[in-house]
Amino acid sequence: MFDFKRHLNKNLSSKADRNLKTARVFITGDKHRKFWSLYRFCKKNHTSYSDTVIILGDSGINYYGDKRDTKLKKKLSRIPVTLFCIHGNKERRANDIDDYKTKTYLGGIVFYEEEFPNILFAKDAEIYDFCGYSTLVIGGAHSVDKRLCLERSRPYWFNEEPGHVIKQKVERKLKQNNYQIDVILSHTVPLKYEPKEMLVSSSDTPETNEVKKTWLDIDKSTEVWLDYIEEITLYYRWYAGHYHTNKCVDRLTILYDNFEELV
Repeated sequence: MFDFKRHLNKNLSSKADRNLKTARVFITGDKHRKFWSLYRFCKKNHTSYSDTVIILGDSGINYYGDKRDTKLKKKLSRIPVTLFCIHGNKERRANDIDDYKTKTYLGGIVFYEEEFPNILFAKDAEIYDFCGYSTLVIGGAHSVDKRLCLERSRPYWFNEEPGHVIKQKVERKLKQNNYQIDVILSHTVPLKYEPKEMLVSSSDTPETNEVKKTWLDIDKSTEVWLDYIEEITLYYRWYAGHYHTNKCVDRLTILYDNFEELV
């Protein structure tokens, strides 16, 4: 049986960046460009730029691709905290934006803009060291309103889900780590943990062509693949967003507006 406690203590004692050992790490869910809860949380908890708030996808920071995004980033840069953003489905990938550069952060690659150094975007399949925990990132999900976005010219990105290359890299990283990881951060969840009470059924809404189109081709291939990842991996905790609810099942926690400290 894998001894998580012994493994975690070993990781903590060998932590590379020891000056970050006392920094706090918090985790929260989708923000969709609405950051008042983050502002209030940081003010209440007297955060500094050495503290980190992990956003589990759909921060919405890179959504419009114009000055509206820049205006939001300027506001967020004034909040005394470092944002570590997982890729969701309602935002553009940072690696697709020319202004972003890469650097190593806590053992993994992140994307950042020089003007906003406290706003970081994780790279899928990278492993980071948070509080001594080996932490694997798996972003992306399917947008259930994909057809409406395309028909109404709303922002939509065809690489919103993890593609074949990303999936292969995740599996390769897990193999290299003997399928043992302390923490997994993802946007959506393994299918077995899907919060069905949060799903909207077309039978509960007016029978219109618009609704039928919305629910015609929902893709759950990412959740099915995450089921496989969950089955083959020995992990300590799993955090996800996407479903706009706060819920704990087994070792998996879904977050939306709650903030949880990683300790």
